[in-house]
Amino acid sequence: MKKIIITTALFAFTFFYSQKNQNYLQISYGSVCCGPPSDKPVISFLKEFKNKSQIKSMEILIEKGRGREGEYTLYVGTDFLTKNQKKRLVRGLTAAISNQNNSKKNQNVGNVFFDSTAVVTQSELTDVKNLTIYKK
Repeated sequence: MKKIIITTALFAFTFFYSQKNQNYLQISYGSVCCGPPSDKPVISFLKEFKNKSQIKSMEILIEKGRGREGEYTLYVGTDFLTKNQKKRLVRGLTAAISNQNNSKKNQNVGNVFFDSTAVVTQSELTDVKNLTIYKK
């Protein structure tokens, strides 16, 4: 029993202190009836933004299991960005998400939600369940 508690505490400590950012943008994927939309447009924009802005690493976290149909949320770290880069990131995300929501082929596919003014802090993420580092 002690080993399990120590292992869990060590894992939690390692995960939460390995996060480099304190502030995150939140991108939520909701479902209407047939599952959430793909994250490919947003992820491809983030990769393109990272390459164009010459950023070494971009921290993206994912919270899975938010609903019965596979809803999830992405959190993008913003502490490594300058003010100008953050403005360009927010504008680009807003455009990519708007294009994705407006160009749905099937209306049964869910929507992507993004509030550019909402910032999630690391302390708020400590209460989030099913939070992992996004890798694709």
